[in-house]
Amino acid sequence: MLEDDFTYVLRKALLGNGLAPAEAAVRTDLPENAVLAFLRGSFSRDVAMRIAPVLGLNREAFAALPEYQPRACEFAPIERVELPFEDGDVNAWLIRHAGSIVLIDAGFRPDDLLQELQRRCGRLPDRVFITHGHRDHIGAMRNLLGAGIPVHGADLDGTIAMKPNDAVFCGSLTIRACDLSGHYTPTLGYHIEGLGKPVLATGDALFAGSIGGCGSPAIYQLALRRIREVMTGLPGETILLPGHGPATTMGEERISNAFL
Repeated sequence: MLEDDFTYVLRKALLGNGLAPAEAAVRTDLPENAVLAFLRGSFSRDVAMRIAPVLGLNREAFAALPEYQPRACEFAPIERVELPFEDGDVNAWLIRHAGSIVLIDAGFRPDDLLQELQRRCGRLPDRVFITHGHRDHIGAMRNLLGAGIPVHGADLDGTIAMKPNDAVFCGSLTIRACDLSGHYTPTLGYHIEGLGKPVLATGDALFAGSIGGCGSPAIYQLALRRIREVMTGLPGETILLPGHGPATTMGEERISNAFL
């Protein structure tokens, strides 16, 4: 199931463009009640096709969003750990290769993550990489630090500081940071090299079919700029590991993510 349906995508695009629904309706020559009905969950392909260009969204991707579901990215070294957060879930990602265990993000409630690590791995990871400082991604961070696990991140007390382009080696894996700030600043994405396929952990910068929420048009533009800088040129087979929702690939998002 996608993290965002079409109503959330429209809300994020309206806020990012600094437009109220009534203003978007005027610019698209749509009745305001049609835009409001769309926002309340009444999907219309015509509304989607007409409003997308005004908001800088890809028309076909937005109109097809209700049917979009990325193909399952089943790749043995990577395991999604879905952890409860309020009324939904948040992801942590386990990468296991040649005896090394790397963890991306630390969930919300510490016990939830620590129990999953014990059940799945029988031990704590060798290294942890935090994408950003929102509370649903750092819940068990202090526990891991207290256990002596090296935790890497940007501008987070107690962690080993990383900057874009910094690289850390863990066994045969290389984890290289990139700047995906916007939804939260600073946010680090992580290129994971050495698995035989390109992998990028995106945090909340990009989800399957959507992006992380942005509090203002300036932040929205920063987020889009960072996403494009990092992801332009990535091979279509690149596996993307988001902070919420299913894994996807760069190739699928280029076609099906209306923000790209």
